[in-house]
Amino acid sequence: MPSGIRATVEFTGHDVCPVVNISVAAETTVHSQTANVCPSGCSESVTEFTLEADRAPDGDLTPIFSRGSTHRYRLPHDGDANCPCECLGEIGCPVTRYVAREGTLTVVFHAADYDQLQAAIGELRERFPEVNVKRFVRSPADGQPRDTVSVNRSKLTARQLEVVETAYERGYFERPRRANATEIAADLGINPSTFREHLTAAESKILGDVL
Repeated sequence: MPSGIRATVEFTGHDVCPVVNISVAAETTVHSQTANVCPSGCSESVTEFTLEADRAPDGDLTPIFSRGSTHRYRLPHDGDANCPCECLGEIGCPVTRYVAREGTLTVVFHAADYDQLQAAIGELRERFPEVNVKRFVRSPADGQPRDTVSVNRSKLTARQLEVVETAYERGYFERPRRANATEIAADLGINPSTFREHLTAAESKILGDVL
């Protein structure tokens, strides 16, 4: 039985999606968005999104539904796939989760298999070079849950990577430890406090991707 894949990707920059711009201007987070990609020959697509804000966003937008401080807006735009949601819709991978927060857009979508996932990620990288793949989770054929995470090791500085590799090779992360911080720091030619600073910084970056 074929296994599907859930992908989480992140985009930075206000111009990646008009809704991201609006969320920044309104100083709030957009948790709900629906894009209707028009078929060939159509000149306009429609995106709906929900804002929780006391004041309306800039521009001519008028809410189509309001309840307290929660407002639903409809944003018409041309039929070109100029944002990640429209791009994924064209590929056949509609967005299932959308969060615009502080100028960063995070979307979750599903692909039927690795071929479709590869096509989707390739198209996103082509149109949006700033895309950052955060996580892939595959639905296993045997029914056992597995959680696969993409860790961006380039976030580490050369020194941080050296510290982590040395600590791992010397058994610092084993229980009981085969080497302590003082011994590993001596191998690296640094003092123990500097070793711990580099290790803590590296762990924070790695855990940011893992979690």
